[in-house]
Amino acid sequence: MKKFYKLVSTLETPQGWGICLDGRPVKTTMGRILTCATPALAEAIMQEWAAQTDSINPQTMPLTQILSTQIDQVAEGRSEMSGMLLKYLDTDLLCYRAGPEPEGQVEAQAAAWNPWLDWFETRFGVRLETTETLAALRQPEAAHEKLKSAVAALDDARFTALQLLTPLTGSVVLALAFVEGALTPEQAFAAMRVEENFKAEIYNEKFYGPDPAQEKKDQAAQADLKAAAAFLRILP
Repeated sequence: MKKFYKLVSTLETPQGWGICLDGRPVKTTMGRILTCATPALAEAIMQEWAAQTDSINPQTMPLTQILSTQIDQVAEGRSEMSGMLLKYLDTDLLCYRAGPEPEGQVEAQAAAWNPWLDWFETRFGVRLETTETLAALRQPEAAHEKLKSAVAALDDARFTALQLLTPLTGSVVLALAFVEGALTPEQAFAAMRVEENFKAEIYNEKFYGPDPAQEKKDQAAQADLKAAAAFLRILP
């Protein structure tokens, strides 16, 4: 879309802080006014709009996209979205292991993933089970109930980050640790990339170069993780 405005500003309203383009409020895809909970978030989103050049590129405005998701989808569909998120506990990336071969992958998974299973156990008092087979796990009922309570306790903004991060990482454990500030973008990326890194060593990507499609996917994932961290940092 061609850029159609010159001046970007913020405006305090009874509902929060809005973003204005030449005095007109920015709206979401669903036509709702983009309202921020804090002036810091409004300022950051204002900078995204101000940084646009001749054309508006939504891919360069991740905070705008995250807040739009919160307003358009989470506000009305949180119950259904919560149900989908909670299902990840039984299919969590951290719980499905290679073994006893190939050599090296088992150790790499344990080194990257066990600390976050330990974190979950410390946080909730329940140890998640792991498997080396393709059979689906059913995690302890106590783990399901405690995770459900933790997710329900999140405000809509943090829940929005959780529902973005869970499918991205393949792990609701990693996503929750991220939202609660225990996990950095770099740690999250390293954990979700264990298997790909192992394959990269097998195929000697340091010499032959990475697969272009995977490299593009990795760059997008890293950008999403950094955007989620930035969003979480400026929440009240």
